[in-house]
Amino acid sequence: MRVLLNVKGISQYSSVVRAEYQNSACGPTTAHVILNYLCKDETVPKMDINELYTFLGGSRIGLFKWRMIRNLRRLLGESWFVEECTLTEAIQQLRLGYPVALKFDAYSTGQFLSKKKPMFHYHWVPLIGYEIKNNELYLMIHDNGGSNRDSEIRSFHYDDNRKVLSFLKIEPTDGLFH
Repeated sequence: MRVLLNVKGISQYSSVVRAEYQNSACGPTTAHVILNYLCKDETVPKMDINELYTFLGGSRIGLFKWRMIRNLRRLLGESWFVEECTLTEAIQQLRLGYPVALKFDAYSTGQFLSKKKPMFHYHWVPLIGYEIKNNELYLMIHDNGGSNRDSEIRSFHYDDNRKVLSFLKIEPTDGLFH
């Protein structure tokens, strides 16, 4: 089984992102990509990545999950659910057509000294799909780019990274795209 949403990614190192934000703009970039995919009408305030960086509470060390949740709730209002979710719920979100904010965090999970190196140590990305191959789960993300490249779709083995992953769902309460 395979699900891959047609989500348009952007690099956090794009020229539209302020230079002083770029190294730590993965959270606001992830929120921007997901909101642009989900919000097709004018009822949700549109913010660029720089505005989201400030509004969500980005800092040089990144964006904390609790802060992303609290401030996205403030931005989107009561007609949206913004909350942490399980892998099972994240897969269900993808099946429903909703991308999920995925956070790699080896530091707060105590995995930074692990022999098994995760794909990223500390990074937010849009989770846009999954695939099951040979009874193994692979997750598909937009990686938010690099200093000299656009965001690209990448796939990784879930089990190799599961100890450092957390998921954040962002969905309209009425269950419909806006």
